[in-house]
Amino acid sequence: MLDADKVFAGSVPENYDRYMVPLIFEPYAVDLARRAASFSPRAVLETAAGTGAVTRTLAPQLPADARYVITDLNQPMLDYAASRQPPDSRIEWRQADAMSLPFDDASFDIVICQFGAMFFPDRTAAYREVKRVLKPTGRFLFNVWDRIEENVFAHDVTNALAQIFPDDPPRFLARTPHGYHDTDLIRRDLADAGFSDVEIDTKADQSRAPSPRIPALAFCQGTVLRTEIEARDAGKLAAATDHAEAALAARHGNGPVSGKIQAHVIVATA
Repeated sequence: MLDADKVFAGSVPENYDRYMVPLIFEPYAVDLARRAASFSPRAVLETAAGTGAVTRTLAPQLPADARYVITDLNQPMLDYAASRQPPDSRIEWRQADAMSLPFDDASFDIVICQFGAMFFPDRTAAYREVKRVLKPTGRFLFNVWDRIEENVFAHDVTNALAQIFPDDPPRFLARTPHGYHDTDLIRRDLADAGFSDVEIDTKADQSRAPSPRIPALAFCQGTVLRTEIEARDAGKLAAATDHAEAALAARHGNGPVSGKIQAHVIVATA
């Protein structure tokens, strides 16, 4: 992962929430929130919360006396998430680096992370931090995307952009969001961090949109892929988005489109 892969700024947070969340994140946010609520936690930490897809789903399911701390490395993403959340005295918003969590040992019943582990520069170190702040027998619940070939729209867009920039194709999606899919590696990283009880559930779903324009906008302008496109040619963002749309339309049609998405859901017990 490159340092630039962690920078969600400018118009990216708004476009991310407007396009990416309903396209691919919502079904997994619902799933993660359901699993988290089933453990009846009273002290919850969410890391890499992004624009708050899990937060908005989980908060109504937590008890009235719960404490819910929501963090992200990127302040613009956290600010946007907070702007979407109704006032709630149980919630604390805090900018924090998952590599060095600013919380006491054994502070939380559960730590949740929706599609954030792929961005950690040292995953084992981040997992040790999670284990440190978990109470004994507390749970670390997170998900990561499976390989890009199992995620149709992401794969289609990546291939389309390689046609626009053949000498230096933007590879953000394959490199980072879909770059941590090996379940054996995930288990090893968690074991190295001290987790001995690990369950992994591979969950497929469908990504749906009213037209191919939506996934083209979502990936090209709602992720760090936008930064990669503009770094190659600042004037080609619109053209790249249009080309991705055309490629999606050629494969899936010009009307409502759907494509497979797949992720691993992990529960590790401290």
